[in-house]
Amino acid sequence: MPELPEVETIRRGLFSCCLNKKIVQVKVYSEKSFIGPVETVIGASIRDVRRRGKALLIDLSNDVTVMIHLRMTGQLIWEPLASAGERFAGVEERFAGVEERFAGGHPSESFVEELPNKQTRVEIVTDGGTLFFNDQRKFGFIKPIPTEEVEEDKFIASLGPEPWDANIDDFYAILQRRKGSPIKAVILDQKVVAGIGNIYADEALFYAGVKPGRRAGEVTREEAGKIIEGAEKVMRKSIDSGGSTMATYVKTDGTRGDYLDLFAQVFRREGKECLRCGGEIIKTRVAGRGTHYCPECQK
Repeated sequence: MPELPEVETIRRGLFSCCLNKKIVQVKVYSEKSFIGPVETVIGASIRDVRRRGKALLIDLSNDVTVMIHLRMTGQLIWEPLASAGERFAGVEERFAGVEERFAGGHPSESFVEELPNKQTRVEIVTDGGTLFFNDQRKFGFIKPIPTEEVEEDKFIASLGPEPWDANIDDFYAILQRRKGSPIKAVILDQKVVAGIGNIYADEALFYAGVKPGRRAGEVTREEAGKIIEGAEKVMRKSIDSGGSTMATYVKTDGTRGDYLDLFAQVFRREGKECLRCGGEIIKTRVAGRGTHYCPECQK
């Protein structure tokens, strides 16, 4: 599943290529993938592309917001076309000019092959190009919601603050209420802090010097503050570098981010030397997830 920096990277790419495009047709190939009537988005123009946690929010000119969640294997692929009329006429040629296909999400041959294909679940045709939503496992979804009701949507309303908006006292209070849970399990809970996934949980805990399996009730307020500070710092670095280089999520132009290459301290570095103390990075399992840490730096 993408983490906040990967989704933010995709958001920025979509903002640059989809803004002000008018939606003229929506083709739904899997009813599970598009929740709601397509008529609510037809004829509206894209006014903004936002993000909340790991969800993309596309604001339309008719006061409807399209929420997109990629889940595990979702893809968004933008293909500019000469005109919507040509699209309807069956002309599949791309622009011969400077614009090219953009893609973000789970990498596959879909990034370069003709679309739609067998993994295409929804096709949103605009007057300037087509946005394809591909999803191999059908866990992701597209859902139009009245813009004024977005914050009340069950999924959005359940999200905790993002790291840069988190209140340390509130976060520490949650740790005390869930004192028997491993600290990693707590910070992976999207209701506690939105956007943190496996990569950035490991990195934030390393930054704070806290062992991932340590009970939340044993974490001091000072350490709680360092965890939030670490999550914010590693996420901002990852956003600046375009997200992680794992074989799961890539930049909107189809290239991979380089966060793991440039900045990761522990994630996917098992058996390697700790960059802080020189000890060996260990991999174990905490909260059912592969977990990386330094036994010397994280007591």
